[in-house]
Amino acid sequence: MAFELQKLSYSYNALEPYIDAQTMEIHHGKHHAAYTNNLNAAIQGTALEGKTIEEILTNISAHPVAVRNNGGGFYNHNLFWEMMAPGGAKSPEGDLLKAIDTAFGSYQNFKEAFTKAALTRFGSGWAWLVKQGDSLVISSTPNQDNPLMDLAEVKGIPVLGVDVWEHAYYLKYQNRRPDYVDAFFNVVNWDEVARRFKG
Repeated sequence: MAFELQKLSYSYNALEPYIDAQTMEIHHGKHHAAYTNNLNAAIQGTALEGKTIEEILTNISAHPVAVRNNGGGFYNHNLFWEMMAPGGAKSPEGDLLKAIDTAFGSYQNFKEAFTKAALTRFGSGWAWLVKQGDSLVISSTPNQDNPLMDLAEVKGIPVLGVDVWEHAYYLKYQNRRPDYVDAFFNVVNWDEVARRFKG
């Protein structure tokens, strides 16, 4: 069964004014669609057909670069759309907040460290909050790599990710990546992050 472009649970303009509708439409309808189509083309007729995206990414070093790039792009964006929602909780709560406090000292410390990871990722890539057992760490990856991949420097389960490819923000924020990352925190779906943390 071929991978399919994930439908959004909200409209393209739902994250305004933080993430603009035109960026969402292009990012989802063009970029994510291309990763999806290219992933299907890359695995067609191979032993990877029928595997889950997680199974493919776990052993990504054994597969062609087209599978790495497009499989990562497919998975990362699926997660990214779910990481955002209009009108959600403005900060983490419960067990997730306790884990953040334990790992980073406070939510504010976490936010600063996550922002730094996003801003210091040279070129295109992602910043991640990663679950390792019961603890949390922050990392960043180049291009469409992610912590599920066997070649990632920091491995684990991604529970929050922000896309810092320029196509994610350039129409609205141009070269102001810090403004985009700051805006991202206004639309984080902390309920979904908590759900992924509980596993």
